[in-house]
Amino acid sequence: MAGGALETRATLNYRNQWPSLSANFITTTFGLDMFLPSVNSGVGFLVTTDSQGAGNIKSTELGLQYSYQIQLNEENFLRMGLQGSLASRKLDYFGLTFGDQFSPDGYLQNPSTGDPVAQGSPSLLYADFSSGMMAYSDWYWAGVSVHHMNRPDQAFSNLEIARLPMKTSFHAGLRIPFAGYTFLGNEIDIEKTISPAIMYKKQGKYDQLDLGVYVTYAPLTFGAWYRGLPIKRYNININNHEALILLIGYRQDKFSIGYSYDATISTLGFSSGGAHEISLSYRFENFPPRKKPVKRRLKELSCPKF
Repeated sequence: MAGGALETRATLNYRNQWPSLSANFITTTFGLDMFLPSVNSGVGFLVTTDSQGAGNIKSTELGLQYSYQIQLNEENFLRMGLQGSLASRKLDYFGLTFGDQFSPDGYLQNPSTGDPVAQGSPSLLYADFSSGMMAYSDWYWAGVSVHHMNRPDQAFSNLEIARLPMKTSFHAGLRIPFAGYTFLGNEIDIEKTISPAIMYKKQGKYDQLDLGVYVTYAPLTFGAWYRGLPIKRYNININNHEALILLIGYRQDKFSIGYSYDATISTLGFSSGGAHEISLSYRFENFPPRKKPVKRRLKELSCPKF
């Protein structure tokens, strides 16, 4: 989707998952992308930071993106993309406890003498590669992506190998107009559409299904999603429902903002605090400005924007 806005676009995304637990996840992403009409290409830059638990595992990823757009016919388009990233991970043992610090009487409060602690705060650096493609028109989009194609080794110790499994995903949706809205002309500021959507992801032995719908009544977008896979169970005693998600977005001129809340419906329960996510986006005028009207081959992506 790099360059999909057909203008220079800056995005910022913040997510705090399970804030009521000590084992929470905080992820922040900043992206900058633009479209190069002379070569039908998009380029992008992505920075992602992630903190797990009480900050004991931290990772930072710097990614460069490239996409190429092909016009299949008058209405349908195909985009293909690549991403190359440089990632770093660091493990901080401070605050963690180990087996040799306990006795039958409880916690001894003595420093651990184990090998992991002797390593201090190990870190590693690795390359990560991903790719994807997506077909779309005014009324639909459908795509597939593959992440961690090179299966990078994430082990902190030279005594083991821990390769990150490839993650494959499929996403698709429809954009259905209502209340007299059509796809003709520049109607982005008066859009009135309903967009059912689906996303399926699989990594290693785990998979995830998201089903949802967006309603856009410009300048507002509302969304509701279900995340889970009830027809499949990894453990007979644990249900495979994960979350119900509510979303609201607002778009005005070049600026947009979105907020979503994940209500946890798994056995973890509402006490986890769910997940809060906020997204900001701003689109800049192209420089230099176009002197000719935008051609149909530069059609903007049809998926919901907020």
